[in-house]
Amino acid sequence: MEIHAIRTPSLGDTTYLVFHDGLAMVVDPQRDIDRFEDHIAASGADLRLVLETHLHNDYLSGGRHLAKRAGAELVMPAGAAPVFRHRPAFHHEDIDLGSLVVRPIHTPGHTPEHVSYLLVVDGRAEAVFTGGSLLVGTAGRTDLLGRDRAETLARLQFGSVRRLAMLPDHTRVCPTHGAGSFCTVGTAGRSESNIGDEKLTNTALAHADEEAFVATHLSGLTPYPDYYRHMGPMNLAGPEPMPEPSLEPIGEDGLRDLGEDVVIVDTRPAKVFAAGHIPGSLGVELRSDFGVWVGWMVPFGSPLVLVTEKGHDVSEAVTQLARVGFDRVLGFIDGLDEWKEPLQSYRVAAPDEFAEAAVSGAQMVDTRAPSEWQEGTIGGASLLYVPDVAAKADTTLDPERPVWVACASGYRAGITASLLEARGFEPVVLAGAGIPDVLRAMADND
Repeated sequence: MEIHAIRTPSLGDTTYLVFHDGLAMVVDPQRDIDRFEDHIAASGADLRLVLETHLHNDYLSGGRHLAKRAGAELVMPAGAAPVFRHRPAFHHEDIDLGSLVVRPIHTPGHTPEHVSYLLVVDGRAEAVFTGGSLLVGTAGRTDLLGRDRAETLARLQFGSVRRLAMLPDHTRVCPTHGAGSFCTVGTAGRSESNIGDEKLTNTALAHADEEAFVATHLSGLTPYPDYYRHMGPMNLAGPEPMPEPSLEPIGEDGLRDLGEDVVIVDTRPAKVFAAGHIPGSLGVELRSDFGVWVGWMVPFGSPLVLVTEKGHDVSEAVTQLARVGFDRVLGFIDGLDEWKEPLQSYRVAAPDEFAEAAVSGAQMVDTRAPSEWQEGTIGGASLLYVPDVAAKADTTLDPERPVWVACASGYRAGITASLLEARGFEPVVLAGAGIPDVLRAMADND
């Protein structure tokens, strides 16, 4: 048996392809299924099963369409009860494929219906696909269906991770959620593990007492993207197939014709955006988590127009957006070199200049996550996490003074600067550096 892990860095998730005696299985596929189909076609294997561990809250699933196109069987937790055809997975009701047996294990907690899948080859437990239950070093969070259900689900998660820990120590642990995912409590490990190692090192297995587990589990929860609340219901109803990643370029007249509801998302590097951009546009540089941040900042379902660097391919941006349900991308603007309407710009500062401004009492914003503030920040800085800028900037910041904005690396500071500028503030952004660099510069200047 071979297990191939295909990472989706933008989501912090992994899809697994299993090959055994000429058959293939896919576990927790995202909506862009072509990459999985290509991998299976190259192997020459016959896709027999598509397994879903739960109704995902962080992306739209491609499981239904992958199974349909391949003539494979779609397996989902019995408690999910989606509206489309599938095979319900009941606890310990084996799916027999000859020398390979797929054994569902009910592991509620991350979601109520959650199921893990144990692979047994010739009677030996080989691997368990744990979805959002037992992760590498931690466990899946339990508050994604609302804080009112978080404690109940945490108690279920306590039993689920211990149920999985009873498997043989050599059993490979293959979670869907990993490093970079907002579906984890604390920081999950990126790589796979095994039951024996997790029993020794996993913080979710460190508490023998349920009350201690629940208290620790619920104290480690961090903010998560707003679009999450739409993913579960859409996965229950059955997402539409992945849209085509190609777009048509539009110009100034075409943009005006689209109306005022269109959100302009500028994907160019933060320093390029700062030097000149369309007024009111949101600056989110295209990198592996681009889609997640757009999904967090933009109201779900909004029509979008992308601004790209001249001649750059837009397919990666469109794919990331479609994974999280943003299908209304109406076109793209191929660079701004020939843009005739006036552009806006703001200042970019280096760490030394930022440090001098901090010492002189400039208005500062630390836009990192709350957990990062505990590592140290600039004295007197306003602590304003990126997703809170729209709601809190007007009551937190002085619009008559420049706002110096920093995060850990410059990426989130760029997003925040564009949000502040659209609300009438004058941002000065620390690009390509972060709060730690500023603190070092301040220390060197003492």
